Amino acid sequence: MTRQTQQVYLIRHGETEWSVSGQHTGITDIPLTENGRKVAKLLEPVLAKETFALVLTSPLARARKTCELAGLGERAGIDCDLVEWNYGAYEGLTPGQIHAQAPGWMLFTDGCPGGESPEQVGTRVDRVIARVRMVEGHVALFAHGHIFRVFAARWLGLPAPAGCHFLLDTATLNILSYYRGIPAVKRWNAMLMPQGNVNEAEPRKLPHM
Repeated sequence: MTRQTQQVYLIRHGETEWSVSGQHTGITDIPLTENGRKVAKLLEPVLAKETFALVLTSPLARARKTCELAGLGERAGIDCDLVEWNYGAYEGLTPGQIHAQAPGWMLFTDGCPGGESPEQVGTRVDRVIARVRMVEGHVALFAHGHIFRVFAARWLGLPAPAGCHFLLDTATLNILSYYRGIPAVKRWNAMLMPQGNVNEAEPRKLPHM
């Protein structure tokens, strides 16, 4: 397999109570909901059709459990660079609560007081990308929404703040690859249906804001 045919699967963890409520969940180690576990299980027959040379997961329980339910837990290594954005003082707060304190705040440009800046997250992501690109074969990564949005941006050679353009829901399948040797997005924010496969994955409809 050449670098041009490598596919990198980004799998965001399943639903948690805080993802439902809209609270920023960085380093707080909360579990999946029952629905989160059920949806994560839908990934198993899809990923079973693929051969992965490397499987990595964030150390946080919600990502590790998603990896386990998807059938790749025994093969997965822990990579601390895949941990979610450290939200610092904004941990556990909703966007509305944050904007009440800091009108106009935006994570991807402003970062978090007492937490990480976009550039710091980008540095972590760059280390993972370098590791992935050394691998001969497909790669599966299990992690979190905001760090994967930065990952997509950096994969394409864009600055970390460009992650704001990649909306991402829980338990979705995303595939990065190459087009004629140029880093590209093959699939993004795809929700899987029961007994589905990669070709049957459908984009999740986002709510109106």
